[in-house]
Amino acid sequence: MSPANHDAATRAWVEIDLPAIDRNVGRIKLALPRHVRYVAVVKANAYGHGMPEVATRLMQAGVDCFAVANVEEASRLREIGHEGDILLLSPTLPGEMARAVALGLDITLNSLAEATALAAIVNTSALTAKVHIKVDTGMGRAGVWHEAAPELFTYVRSQARFDWRGIYTHFSEADSDAGFTTEQRQIFLRLLALVAPAEKARMLIHADNSAGLESFSADSPFNAVRIGLMQYGLPPSAGSFLASLKPEPVLSFHAHVVLVKDLPAGTAVSYNRTKVLSRPTRVAIVAVGYGDGVPTAASNRGFFLLHGRRCPILGRVTMDQTILDITDIPDVVAGDIVTILGAQGKDRIAVAEFCAWADCIPWEALCTLTQRVRRVYRTDRT
Repeated sequence: MSPANHDAATRAWVEIDLPAIDRNVGRIKLALPRHVRYVAVVKANAYGHGMPEVATRLMQAGVDCFAVANVEEASRLREIGHEGDILLLSPTLPGEMARAVALGLDITLNSLAEATALAAIVNTSALTAKVHIKVDTGMGRAGVWHEAAPELFTYVRSQARFDWRGIYTHFSEADSDAGFTTEQRQIFLRLLALVAPAEKARMLIHADNSAGLESFSADSPFNAVRIGLMQYGLPPSAGSFLASLKPEPVLSFHAHVVLVKDLPAGTAVSYNRTKVLSRPTRVAIVAVGYGDGVPTAASNRGFFLLHGRRCPILGRVTMDQTILDITDIPDVVAGDIVTILGAQGKDRIAVAEFCAWADCIPWEALCTLTQRVRRVYRTDRT
C-alpha cells in the first residue's frame, strides 16, 4: 500500500492501517481454539503504533484482555475506557502497587519479597489484589525462579486478599531454539501440576506469544496466548505456524526529500571521510535520521524507496537527515515522498529486510520510531 495520507509540511510520518489490524485479529482468532483467550500486548505505545488508537481498534475487534509493561501504560488504557482485565507484565515498583490495586490491574508477582510488599498494602485496606505468578523457566529475566516457585504458590494461597488469577512463563528462544523451548515448557508443566484443578479452572494459563504459538492440543492446560508482533502484521519467523496466516503489515514509514544536489566525483559524503564518490553523483537529502528511528547501522548499506525505486544510503545516517544516491532516478525534487518501511510503487521494504541491514530485531525497529514522527491513522485502503 503506497503512502496516501500525508501533509506536505510533515517531514517524517508513519501510516497505521487500522482495518489491517481488524483483519489480522480476525485471522488469529479463527486459528485459535475457541477456549483460548486472546491477550493483546500493547506495551511501548502499542509497539510504536500509538496506544489509544490501536487499543481502541483492538477492543472493537474483540480481543479478550490487554497486557502492558507498567502501571502508567495501564492507566492510559483505563482513560480510553477499557474496564476489563489488564495484565502488568513487568515487576511492579513498591511505589506503584497501591495505584495498581486501585486501578483493578492484574499484578504479576515475581518473588516472595514482591508478594509480601503487596500483601502489606492490601491487608491495611478493603481492597483485593488480583495477582498472576510469573515463573522463570530458564530465561533469567523476570519471574520467580522455577525452583522457588512452590514457596510463592504457598504464600499466595495464604493471603485472603489475593485473588490468584493466572500463572505464566516466557519462552526466550521460541523462534530459534525448539529444544530449549520444549525444556522450558516441561518445567512449567511440572510446576503447573502443583496447582489444584479448582485453582486452574479460574486462571489464565499461558506461555506462548506470537513467536512461540504453534498449537493447542485438546488436552492442553493452556487457555490464553499473548499476541504482540503478529497483530501488527509481523510474523516472528518465516517458518512459524502463524506466518501461514499471512498477516498484513499495519505500519509504513515515510519522509520527504528536502534537498536535491549534484556532487563531483571524489566527494566524501556525510561524516565518513574515508569513503568517496567514484562518479559524479546526484543526491537527495531526506528529512529523517536516527532521531526519528533510522539506525546508524543502516549507513552505507540500506535502501529507501523513491519514485518506486531503491536508492542506496550514502554515508552515515545522521540525527535529522539521510543522504540517498538518486543519480539514476530522473526528476526528483524537494517534497517528493520517500518510503523507509512499506510499499511504494511495485516494490516494498519489509520490516525483516530493514532489520537485516539496520542490525536490529522487528520489535526494536517498531518501538524506536520516535515521538517526533507523526502517526497518521488510515481507516480505509484508498
